[in-house]
Amino acid sequence: MKKLFLSCFIALCTFYVYAENTDTTANTEKQIRNKILGDIQETFEKKDKATDSTIAKLDYKLSNLDSLLKNSNNGKEKVDKIVERVKLLEDKQKAIEQNELNVYQANYQSAVINLASMDREIKPLVLFHSTRDFFESLSETADPSTYPGYKEWFAGFKEYIEKNKRKDAILDALSNILELSGNIAQATPLSGTVSELLCTGMASYVNTIKRKNSDARKEAQRMFTLTMTLCQFTHDKDAIEHEWDEITKELCDLQVYYDTSLNRNLNMVNCSANDFNYQFVTNKDANRRYIYLSCLRQKAADLVTSYKVQYPKDWKDNIYYQLTDVQALKSKYGEITYHISEHINKYDMLVKKYKSDKEIGPRVMVLKTKLDDLKNTFDNTYEPKDYRNTIVRMYKVM
Repeated sequence: MKKLFLSCFIALCTFYVYAENTDTTANTEKQIRNKILGDIQETFEKKDKATDSTIAKLDYKLSNLDSLLKNSNNGKEKVDKIVERVKLLEDKQKAIEQNELNVYQANYQSAVINLASMDREIKPLVLFHSTRDFFESLSETADPSTYPGYKEWFAGFKEYIEKNKRKDAILDALSNILELSGNIAQATPLSGTVSELLCTGMASYVNTIKRKNSDARKEAQRMFTLTMTLCQFTHDKDAIEHEWDEITKELCDLQVYYDTSLNRNLNMVNCSANDFNYQFVTNKDANRRYIYLSCLRQKAADLVTSYKVQYPKDWKDNIYYQLTDVQALKSKYGEITYHISEHINKYDMLVKKYKSDKEIGPRVMVLKTKLDDLKNTFDNTYEPKDYRNTIVRMYKVM
């Protein structure tokens, strides 16, 4: 208990020094995680260096002892040297086993810290699509009611439908659809089979406008063309956004997988889920989150030590299963972030296709700026390519 308290106290002092030299806004989860992982690496390197030094000294003594044994003709002296040699070999074996323990401690600490940190990585990713300005602007671009003059023109089209619906089955169907809609955006079906009815009805409306009334006919043709363009734009947009439904399902499955793994490992290191939520998940203080992870890291190391004592034959198996489970979880998360990155890139093709359109082109060019911002934000925040590369380097190798 004293050891754990001392470790947490040292972590508190260390991170306050670290935080003072870091901009407050830069205290992101990635920085906290990397600081802890850096602490683990530093501790391991010190232990590894000490163990290597011990083994090197023992090898030197063994080499000298072997030379003495080879040149000695005294029986009693040889027996004493053999006993001494056995003791040196036992000490070397203990050093090798200690090094093995150090490796498993560092690896399990890394697994637990990465696992805990993922909670603050997954949840923002789930909300990523719904909280970005680009996606809001994308919906506005596809909404005909946001274009100048469209509401007024559409009102005239509705009057035409009501006057002629008894004589035309298509117009009668459109009338029913429009009555079920609460606003113009909903009343303008720009995708699916209904959009074909809409365009057919609009075409007949345009044809009723006399050519003598050139301004009205020109405006009607412009609005009809706008509607046709938005129908195709919506179709292309929906094809891309349909992928987000699949990504959302993957994220939901990942969340279940993550919760199971997290609860199992928290239970192993004797930490409650409630304490984890209070001390880390909902805690807004970066320093306190760092302290909590430092304590969690120490508990992970203590668990490996206790497992070696309790289960001398299969202690490594018990830890290894957790290491592979966390690595698989991280790998799945990396695949999803990469999938999202590819999903975002597909909007580039949408922008290129419509950026020169006379009616919606200017809005699409605004989308281009917001899309670039979105891509930069995502790549800088989640680093999907780097994330996948770091997974294979998570653990030390014996």
